[in-house]
Amino acid sequence: MCRRGWCGADRYAGVRPATMRRGAMQRDTMSNSARAQEWVTRRERGSLSAIRLGVWIARRLGRPLARLLLYPVCLYFCISSPSAARASRIYLGRVLGRAPRLTDRLTHFLTFARCLLDRVFLLGDQSDAFEITVHGEEILQEIERNGGGCILIGAHFGSFEVARAVGRQRRCDLPISLLMYEENAQKIRAALAAINPNLATEVIGLGRRESMLAVAERLQRGHFIGVLADRNVDGRDMVRYEFLGAPAAFPQGPFRVAMLLQCPAVMMVGIYRGGRRYEVHFETLAPAATARPVDSAVWLDDVMTRYVTRLAHYCREAPFNWFNFYDFWG
Repeated sequence: MCRRGWCGADRYAGVRPATMRRGAMQRDTMSNSARAQEWVTRRERGSLSAIRLGVWIARRLGRPLARLLLYPVCLYFCISSPSAARASRIYLGRVLGRAPRLTDRLTHFLTFARCLLDRVFLLGDQSDAFEITVHGEEILQEIERNGGGCILIGAHFGSFEVARAVGRQRRCDLPISLLMYEENAQKIRAALAAINPNLATEVIGLGRRESMLAVAERLQRGHFIGVLADRNVDGRDMVRYEFLGAPAAFPQGPFRVAMLLQCPAVMMVGIYRGGRRYEVHFETLAPAATARPVDSAVWLDDVMTRYVTRLAHYCREAPFNWFNFYDFWG
C-alpha cells in the first residue's frame, strides 16, 4: 500500500525515529554551518593549484603509483589538521559504536584520499578501469521512459562522480548537471576544467535569477540534477533530524527544488569498496507529482526523513565513506 502516494513507503515503516517527526523539527543555529564553511574554506585554500598538480601527478604516474603517495599525504593531513582528525574520531565513535582505533582513523582518511584520486579518472573518461555494481537501475529506466529528469540527491559520502560512469557502463549518456551555490560553483567549474574541460558547463550556480529556469529547462531535456543534501555552508533553511544517535542539521533546499518543480527525487550513493570497486545505489525518495502537495511541510518532512534514515543506513554499512571532516553534530 502506498502512503500519501509514495510507493515503497513500507520499507521505512518502523525505522523513523520519533524525534524525526514533524513536531520535532527545529530551525538550526548557524554553528553547524559555520563549521562546515570553515572546513570548506580550509580545504579549498590553494585548492585549484593542488588539483592541477594532483591531476598532473595522477596522469603521469598512473593510478597504482599515485595511490602509494596517498599514505604520506594522509599522515601529514592527520598531523596538520587536528580539527579534521577530531571530527573523524567523533563520527567513527558514533557509527562504529566504540572508540575508534588509529587504524580506523587512517582508513577513514585514506578512503577519502582514494576517492579524490579516483575522481581524476572517473571524470577524465577512464571509468572503464573500474568495477561498478549498480543497484536500482530500474529507477533510472523508468524516469527515462517517462521522458523527464530528476533531482539526484547525494551526500559527501563515497563518490558522487561515479554516477557518470553508470551511463558509460550502460552504453549511453547519463546527463548530470550539478546544482550548488554560486561561490562553490565557480570553484567546482575551475576544478572540473582542470580534469575534463567538457564538464565545466554541467554546473548550475544557485543564487541567480535564472538558476531555477536553467534547472527546469535541463529537467525537461531529461537531465539528472545532482545536489548534495548533507551540508549547507550559508546556514539557511536548515532543519535538525536525528542522525546516528544525535540531532544534526540538514538543508531543506534540495528537497524544496524537487517539490516546486514536481519532479522525482532520487537518492544516489556511490560506495567505495576498495581496490577498483564501487557500488552505486539509487533509491526513490519521492516520485514525480502531478501537483504541489497541500501541506508542503509534511511533504518535506517525509522526504527528508527518508533521506536521513537511508544515509544513516549507508554510513553504518560503509562507515569510512563519510567525508564531512568537521563536527557534524555541533
